[in-house]
Amino acid sequence: MSSPTKRSDGLPAPSGLTGLSEKALRRIVWTLTVVVCALVVVLVTWRQILVIDGLDVSRLPAFHALLNGTCAVLLVLGVAFIRKGRVGLHRTSMVGAFALSALFLISYVIYHSQSPGASFGGEGWIRPVYFFILASHIILAPVVLPLALYTVVRAFRAEWGRHRKVARWTFPVWLYVAVTGVLVYLFMRPWYGV
Repeated sequence: MSSPTKRSDGLPAPSGLTGLSEKALRRIVWTLTVVVCALVVVLVTWRQILVIDGLDVSRLPAFHALLNGTCAVLLVLGVAFIRKGRVGLHRTSMVGAFALSALFLISYVIYHSQSPGASFGGEGWIRPVYFFILASHIILAPVVLPLALYTVVRAFRAEWGRHRKVARWTFPVWLYVAVTGVLVYLFMRPWYGV
């Protein structure tokens, strides 16, 4: 019986991730991305599929802003920790950011499947600003999933050069999506009634 492969940080590498070829890893990441994005579109577009009678979703927009804001803080802390060589704190921050993003996605689908939503009522110069932020947020949000998955998998496989390379793209995109998520809520707050 062979012993598990060790990573450079001394922890055993997950055997399922280390044995995958690059091609298989790409297939898994892109399949998961397409499935998740398609599921979100279906559940948000065809609201009657997932209707839970009596579920009050009125406070979820504020919860989403809290999740996005906390995620942004964890991302910035994670980068600060790794720059100081504090690998354990970096790992904890990034796992926390990933978990909050996953929780956000679940809550987002629940909210949009239950709520008719609200339309932006702002007028004047604020309207194009809001729609630019919203459009860029919507376009970049699905990009975060494969980037984050690649970044996390590279870390688990102890491929530090590749991890750093993809993280340079993941961090700014993920941070932008988290911060603009909070901004969208703040713009929409008067119309959410929260």
